[in-house]
Amino acid sequence: MKSKVQEAKNKHKNGYNCCQAVVCTYAPLLGLDELSAFKAAEAFGLGISKRYETCGSVCGMMILAGLKNSDGNMAKPASKFATFDLGHAMCEQFEKWNGTCICAKLRGTDGKTDRLRSCRGCVADCARITEDFLFKGQFEPYEERRSDEE
Repeated sequence: MKSKVQEAKNKHKNGYNCCQAVVCTYAPLLGLDELSAFKAAEAFGLGISKRYETCGSVCGMMILAGLKNSDGNMAKPASKFATFDLGHAMCEQFEKWNGTCICAKLRGTDGKTDRLRSCRGCVADCARITEDFLFKGQFEPYEERRSDEE
């Protein structure tokens, strides 16, 4: 299957916040319709509701990790620690590429001059990580050059 990284970037370009762009691209593949995903992810933009803390794109990956990995057993949940491990590994990959998962540090003081990564670049990175970790071998590799222009 063709990579959906560009689809996630396009969603962000067309007004979805960073979390919505990531979640809405992959949620239908995990049993959640796009409208419900859009609504659920809305408050996670700008580092969780303009707090500039954990990057919204990273939060989106965590939502997807839960959708993919949870056993859904509310009476006796057994998958949460495995899901924590999965999410942790995904965050580590993001930090390896970008140095942090903190929105304020990624964006810098004005979102341009001293930023580590653009919001759309974070969306692209999280989409790539989602494909690599949650859909291993199901997507063609996303081959576009990784730059801050994404």
